[in-house]
Amino acid sequence: MSTDLTASKRTALYNKHIELGAKMVPFAGYDMPLQYTGLTPEHHAVRDSVGVFDVSHMGEFAVKGKDAEALVAWICSNNISKVVDMQAQYNCMPNDEGGIVDDLIVYRWSAEEYTLVVNASNIAKDWDWIMKQKDAKGFDCELEDMSDDISLMAVQGPNAAKVIQKLTDIDLDAIKFYHFDAGSCAGSEDVVISNTGYTGSGGFELYVWNKDANMVWDNIMEAGKEFDIVPCGLAARDTLRLEKGYCLYGNDIDDTTSPMEAGLGWITKFAEPFNNQDYHKGLKENGVNRKLVGFEMIDRGIPRQHYELTDAEGNRIGEVTSGTQSPSLGKAIGMGYVKPEFAALDSEIYVKVRNKNLKAKTTKLPFS
Repeated sequence: MSTDLTASKRTALYNKHIELGAKMVPFAGYDMPLQYTGLTPEHHAVRDSVGVFDVSHMGEFAVKGKDAEALVAWICSNNISKVVDMQAQYNCMPNDEGGIVDDLIVYRWSAEEYTLVVNASNIAKDWDWIMKQKDAKGFDCELEDMSDDISLMAVQGPNAAKVIQKLTDIDLDAIKFYHFDAGSCAGSEDVVISNTGYTGSGGFELYVWNKDANMVWDNIMEAGKEFDIVPCGLAARDTLRLEKGYCLYGNDIDDTTSPMEAGLGWITKFAEPFNNQDYHKGLKENGVNRKLVGFEMIDRGIPRQHYELTDAEGNRIGEVTSGTQSPSLGKAIGMGYVKPEFAALDSEIYVKVRNKNLKAKTTKLPFS
C-alpha cells in the first residue's frame, strides 16, 4: 500500500484525525484513519460500548423527479416498491455482465425523491452507470452528486443510541432498523439520523453538511465520555464487518460476482424488472458455479485476500476474499468463493499460506 498521501482527498474531519494521532492511509482516493489507539481496543469498544467512525468518503447521490422511483427500481436488485417514506434499503446494482456495479443503501424520502449512498471507490463509476441507465430508458428525473458536500459519521455500538439521544430531541426509539429521520442534532439543524451501520453492533449514522462536521464530531465525543467512546478507523471497521459476514465491495463482491453467488439472494427479488434480471434469475433456478462461504481456521494461520483455497489433495477449489484474526472470537476467520460441493457447513477446505495447505472448515455466518 502506497504511503504517498499528496494526491488524496481529505474529509472535513481530516485535521481532527491528525490531532487525535491517527495513522492515516490512502483509501479510495482519500486520506483516511486506519487506527488511533489500535485495531483491537477500537474493535472491542464498538462491540462492548460505543465508537465513532468518519466514513465521509462515501458517496451520496440525490435522485429527484417524476421517474425517480422508476429509475431506482430499474438499477437496483431489491424490491423498491416495498420501501416506504423515511425507510432505507440495502441493495446492489447489477451490471450487464452478470456482476455488481456496487452495493449501496437506498433512502426514500418520497416517491419522487431518493438518496443513494455508494462506496467511495465507486463514486465516478456509479454516477456514470446510473446516468447511462437514466438516458437509455428516458427516465424523467434529475441526479445530483452531493458526495463532496456531505460528511458521514457512524456512531456504533450498544451505547450509541444513549450518546446520540443526548444530542437530539428526535426520539431515536421511534426510528426502526433501516429507517431514518432528519432534524436538529449535535448542534446542527440539518442532520439525517439513520438507524444503519456496517458493524453488526447497532447504532446510527449521521449525515451532516461539511461546515458542521467538526462541531458534530466534538459534541458526539463529549456526549460519549461517560460511555468511554473512542474514535475508530478503517482497520476496526473491517474486522467488525467481517465477523458479521458482511460483504465488502472490492473484496467479496465486484464487477464479476453475481449477488446469487455472494449469498445476496435476499436482496435480489424478481417481482419487479431490473437490469439484467434474467441472468440472475437463471442462477437462482439452475444453480451457481461458486458460492461465497465463511470459514474458520483449524490449523494456525491467518487467511488473506487472494490466498488459494484447495481440497485435501491440493486441488484449487476457490479463493479467499477476506480474512483476519477475529478480535471478538480469538480465532482466524475468512470468507471466500468455493465450488458448490465444498459450500456445505463444516466442509473441510484448505488455505494455501506460503506453499503450506492449512486446514479450515466452512461455518455459518455471522461467525460465532
